[in-house]
Amino acid sequence: MNVPAQIPPWTLRNRTFAWGTRTYLMGILNVTPDSFSDGGQFNSQSSALSQAQHLVEAGIDILDIGGQSTRPQAVEIAEEEELDRVIPIIQAIRSELDIPISVDTTRSSVARAAIAAGADLVNDVSGGIHDPQMLSTVANLNVPIILMHRRGTPQTMQQFTNYENLIQDIIDFLKQQIDAALAAGIPKDFLAIDPGIGFAKTGPQNLALLRQIAQFQALGCPILVGPSRKSFIGQILNQPDPQQRIWGTAAACCAAIQGGADILRIHDGAAMGEVCQVADAIWRTV
Repeated sequence: MNVPAQIPPWTLRNRTFAWGTRTYLMGILNVTPDSFSDGGQFNSQSSALSQAQHLVEAGIDILDIGGQSTRPQAVEIAEEEELDRVIPIIQAIRSELDIPISVDTTRSSVARAAIAAGADLVNDVSGGIHDPQMLSTVANLNVPIILMHRRGTPQTMQQFTNYENLIQDIIDFLKQQIDAALAAGIPKDFLAIDPGIGFAKTGPQNLALLRQIAQFQALGCPILVGPSRKSFIGQILNQPDPQQRIWGTAAACCAAIQGGADILRIHDGAAMGEVCQVADAIWRTV
């Protein structure tokens, strides 16, 4: 299952991301006290650097660093606190590792500071909606951005799960934000999309989304999917502990790869690396 050949590759640091040839892994590094799966585990500089090294050794392709939890009911922190959490960690990791770094933020000020500190791209879970300055800022920074579908905020998003047509509504939103990004001056080649599993979606809607990932290829951008350890997997498995959802995450990742996902945002680097190797051998033509 290949992405259309006309999508040009990204080059980040010394790595080429040739879309459609293999699945790339984005390793999650939450430097927060309250993320749903690993809150408080990596919010010191030493523990964050250690986890970054662990993920790189496991073979991840991009390290995604975020200082604001986006789990349901998460409270928005002050801008200064987000900067204080994220920027020293990016600086520390960049001084030690040459891995491409993504900053997981909805604030243009954090994106700007993160790129200055050594990050290479922006991952905005609001799709560029939260901060009206985000898209123009990214255009000026001349870096890629991942635009995710979400309704509301972490505190309100699970109240917004009624859709006229789930897949078409998400496609329409992403197309709208692609157009907004282009109008702001971001090249199409620098855009990726994320349908936002777990964000303003019910468990059955997340499953429907995974069944229909291939429809998002029509937007002509690399597709990121982030099912890792999420609550819909816990509901299916009756597993309340997110860290015990690795096998369920593996199944969801296989579905995403079969649908043509290009990047998987994951916690468990080595395990999901093996999942990708086998799934790519089955579904991708190299």
